[in-house]
Amino acid sequence: MGAVWQQRVFALDARYNAHRAPNHPNFRTLYIRRRCQLLREYTRGEESPIRKQYLKIRSQLLQQRYGVSCDQSSIHSRSISVRSSSRISESPEISRFPSENNFVSEHGALVPTKQAEASRAIVGGTTIAENYAFVGVHHIFDQHSAGVTMLKFANNDRSRLCCASFDGTVSICNVTANPPHVEVVFKGHKKGVTGCDWSVSNDLVVSCSQDSTLCLWDVTSKKCLRVVKDQMGAEMLSCLFQPGNNNMVIAGNSRGMVQVLNVSTGIYPRGGSSKLEGMVLALACDASGQLLWAGNNKGTIVSFLFDLETGRLSKLRRLTVAENCPITCISWRAWISREARDPTLLVNCAANVVCLFRVMDKEGSLQLKRNFPIHHKSYLVRSTFCPIMSFRQGACVVTGSEDSCVYFLDIERQEKPCLNKLQGHACPVLGVSFNYDESLLATGDYQGLVIIWKREKSATVSAQQNT
Repeated sequence: MGAVWQQRVFALDARYNAHRAPNHPNFRTLYIRRRCQLLREYTRGEESPIRKQYLKIRSQLLQQRYGVSCDQSSIHSRSISVRSSSRISESPEISRFPSENNFVSEHGALVPTKQAEASRAIVGGTTIAENYAFVGVHHIFDQHSAGVTMLKFANNDRSRLCCASFDGTVSICNVTANPPHVEVVFKGHKKGVTGCDWSVSNDLVVSCSQDSTLCLWDVTSKKCLRVVKDQMGAEMLSCLFQPGNNNMVIAGNSRGMVQVLNVSTGIYPRGGSSKLEGMVLALACDASGQLLWAGNNKGTIVSFLFDLETGRLSKLRRLTVAENCPITCISWRAWISREARDPTLLVNCAANVVCLFRVMDKEGSLQLKRNFPIHHKSYLVRSTFCPIMSFRQGACVVTGSEDSCVYFLDIERQEKPCLNKLQGHACPVLGVSFNYDESLLATGDYQGLVIIWKREKSATVSAQQNT
């Protein structure tokens, strides 16, 4: 309970931090870090009436001191809109989501069954809620002056984190160094950076921007290797390395074009482009790289077949998740857990929902399994699968939210699926990313703050480490 109280106090301080010494950002950073340190040191023990009273009095004092009430209403006026200008259709002929009866697949449960006693024994009998008890703040990064649009830990790496920001920069942080620090800030884009991705070997990072360029960065030499302009001169809104061929990058732009680029030559191959409606905000590939999904600001997801040799794209299937409600993030996962082998897509849709889809066939057809309500209408909110394929019963996903919280959701629970809620940001949480062993979780928000959360060590784990 002490950890919950710590989060509440930290969230309260973070909300008012923008009003504290407005002309001295370094002081604000030092202040919030020191508050975090003190809260870690003095919040052990159970919840008490005194702590509740402290939180109430501190809130009143901060309101009196700065003359404002820091709720979310003031944030939405500064929203970076991901919506189209068209009105959302509420026509009864258009079902925004399939009914609850369609959530259960004929192929069986998506997650391990309750009979998986042997599997649970392998991991020491801990529950999924215990496994995702992230409570403490490991570190806070504030190198960005505008919203952090995307966070990505390097592949199979627990230390290096890539951050893309609307301030036009891309940064690489070492989160496990002592102390954690920013290794490099890549400066080359002239407008906000909207996406980034690591190559399979982690030696390269690709980024795309509203300045209509895609940049290729060498992480070791800390130099820009190549800058490529969009074919149409449009804003580039999403990008990722082709997992089956890292010489190729897939990008989406503001004029609805999904396009393939050979980053070794800087050439767009013939047949490597396909047109959608609206703006392409999200991209995801399966592990082979042969299936690609693209989501736009019209609420539509389209699947493509990718030719690994030529880079040619062939359009396959189309699904409207919610009409004119932008698709802001798509993630693919082959297995939810070691006992559930169904290829799955996790999708953020700006209709106040996170959706879980089963990939039904080789053409990328999708069937809705579940949806989870969150606060999401105006921002580029993203989510992620938890990286470890657990033997535990249940499976977990994590998502940002416009209510400034981070949610851990158990996709098996029909009632109260929220396992954990992290409160520490003062504005909408846009990006989330786990390192590969799930020891740390990174979350970034609309004001540019990146918080690294650490997992709470259970008594069982601590006892095992001491023996």
